[in-house]
Amino acid sequence: MHSSITAAYLARYRSLASASEAAPAGLLPLTGAQRRFLITRRRDPRGRTDVVPLFFAFPRGTVDLPRLRRAAVRLADRHPALRGEFTVLRGTPVLRLGEPSVEVARVAVEPSDTPERARTPDGPGRAALRRALLDWPADGPVLRLLLAAGPDDEEELLAVALDHAACDEQSLGLVTDGLGAAYTADDATPTPSTTRAEGVEAYRAAVEGQLAAEASAASQAAQAYWAARLGALAEPPPGASPAGAAWSTGMAVERLPAVTGAARGGVFPALLDAVAAAAHRLDDDDDRVLALGYPWGGRPADAAPVLGCFLNTLVHPAPPAPPRDLDTLGAAWWDDLEHADTPYDEVVRAARSAGAGWSGTLDGLLTFEDLHRRPPLLLGGAAGREVHLAGRPLAAPLAVSASHGEDLLVRLAWDRERYPQAAAEAAFAVLLATLRRHLGTPA
Repeated sequence: MHSSITAAYLARYRSLASASEAAPAGLLPLTGAQRRFLITRRRDPRGRTDVVPLFFAFPRGTVDLPRLRRAAVRLADRHPALRGEFTVLRGTPVLRLGEPSVEVARVAVEPSDTPERARTPDGPGRAALRRALLDWPADGPVLRLLLAAGPDDEEELLAVALDHAACDEQSLGLVTDGLGAAYTADDATPTPSTTRAEGVEAYRAAVEGQLAAEASAASQAAQAYWAARLGALAEPPPGASPAGAAWSTGMAVERLPAVTGAARGGVFPALLDAVAAAAHRLDDDDDRVLALGYPWGGRPADAAPVLGCFLNTLVHPAPPAPPRDLDTLGAAWWDDLEHADTPYDEVVRAARSAGAGWSGTLDGLLTFEDLHRRPPLLLGGAAGREVHLAGRPLAAPLAVSASHGEDLLVRLAWDRERYPQAAAEAAFAVLLATLRRHLGTPA
C-alpha cells in the first residue's frame, strides 16, 4: 500500500505539537514547498536561504526609513509567516511563532562598489544591495527591506526581499499592497491580540487545506501518471551540474509585445517550449530528456489571503525533438495541471519507480508572473519603479523569468561557471525565436 509523504509529515508534526513545552498554538505546520526550502537549506554547506527579492527605484529622499520600519512591523503583526521562525524541531519542519521577523536598514555603499573597482555596470547602489542579499543571515529575518544609493544617484533602490518559505506570487501582491497601506496609515498603535489570533487561525486553516490537497493528490493514480510522464528522465553526466546553487550568474533581457485576447492562454506552454529549446542548445547530451521545473498553484479553495508558499514545483520533461505545435504543448501541459497537487517528493519517487535515474535535480527553471495581479508599491504617494538585478543565485544552471504586464518581459539567467557568455546568448536567441514563432510576434 502506498504511504503518503504528506501523511507521514502530519503525523510527526501533530506528535511534536502535542509534546511541545510551548503552547501547541505556537507551532504551525508547513506546506510541502515550505518543507523543501528548509530541508534544502539544512543540506546546503553554506546554509543559504532561498530568497525572493523585488527591487523598486524611488526618487532620492522619498523613503522614510523609520516610517517604513513601522509599516513592516504592522504588516508582520498580521501575518504569521512574517512573525516567527521557519525551523526544524526534532527533524520536523515547522513555523515557530514569535515576534515580527523583519529588518529595515540602509545598506552602506562601500568604495569597492564603485563601477571602476566592482566591475558592476549597473551602479554602486545595486552592487551594495546584491552583496547584502547574497549575505542573507542563516537565522535571519523572514522579511528584509534594504535601501541603497550611490553618492551621485538621483534615485534610491529599495529591495523588498522575503524568505521563499513565506512567499509565492500571491504573497508578493499581499506584501506590496499591505506595506503601502501601512506606510500611508502610519498607525503606531499595537495590533490587537484578537487580530493576531485571527491571522494565526487563518494561516493554519490555509496550510491544513493545502496539506489535505497534497495528501489526496499523492494517490496511486497520480504515481502512475507521473511514472509514465517522467520515466525517461536521467541525471546529467558527472560534473555537469555544480553542487548547490549557481553563485556567479549572468542575465539577458528582452521585451516582447503583450499577448492579448484568447492567445494569452498559450503564453505559458509557449514559454515551456522556448525554455526547452534554450536548455537543449546548452546541453552537451543531444539525446537526454531534460527536467524543467516551474512553480504552479495557489491558495486552497475558500482560504483566507495569507502570506506563505502554497506553490508546488511541477516537472516538464523536455525531449530533444523537432518543434511542436502549441495545441500539442498545451494539451500535455493541461494534463500535468490535473495532477499539479502531487508533492514534488512523490513525483520524484514515481519517476524512479519507473526506472528513471533521476534524483530530482532540475536542468532549468521557469517562473511566470502576471503583473496585473500585483499592486504597485506606493510609499508616500510615490509609486516605485520596478527594476531587475542580475547576479542572483540560481537553483539550476538555467532560469527563465517572464513577467506579463504592459509587455512580456523575458529574462534568462545562467551559471557563468558552466556556460560561457556567448553560449548563453546563443541559447537566449533560440528561446526568443521559439517564443516569437509560437506567439506570432515579429522579430
